[in-house]
Amino acid sequence: MSTTATEFQHIILQCRSLFEKKLHDYGPAWRILRVASLTDQIYIKANRIRSIQLAGQQKIEDSIEGEFIGILNYSIVALIQLELGVVDQPDMNAEKALECFDVQSKKAFDLMKNKNHDYGEAWRDMRIPSLTDMILQKILRVKQIEDNQGKTLVSEGIEANYLDMINYAAFALILLTKK
Repeated sequence: MSTTATEFQHIILQCRSLFEKKLHDYGPAWRILRVASLTDQIYIKANRIRSIQLAGQQKIEDSIEGEFIGILNYSIVALIQLELGVVDQPDMNAEKALECFDVQSKKAFDLMKNKNHDYGEAWRDMRIPSLTDMILQKILRVKQIEDNQGKTLVSEGIEANYLDMINYAAFALILLTKK
């Protein structure tokens, strides 16, 4: 397996581990969240990262790495919600939630492999602030698509943008481990 694939899978396992621990603590309470709420949650995290990057300092101890993990996990939750729909009460156990996580993370992994093949690992030469900006751009695209009731004329839909956010967050986490 290539270095990128191995590093990506390692990041996914880290994110999955946190997802599993939060499932233990909170259960699948996220099942009640509408996709737009998840988009806003991801926006808050990405905007915080950008603010810290621009200011060069932070006042709250939560790490930038933790925010990228949150972006990745919330993007997976959004994909689950898009596929299964929103419910009024949590309706799955931890095993089913982890199964759903695995399905969506595999979609992101497969997309990453295909794009990485075509783009020749260009992401390795990117800077972390650029990855942050790309995530923010994807969020703004999703918000616009949501405002258009999910309809696009020529553009990728919401799912493709969430998959890209997962991959950009994973790339940022890989690059952060190299510092």
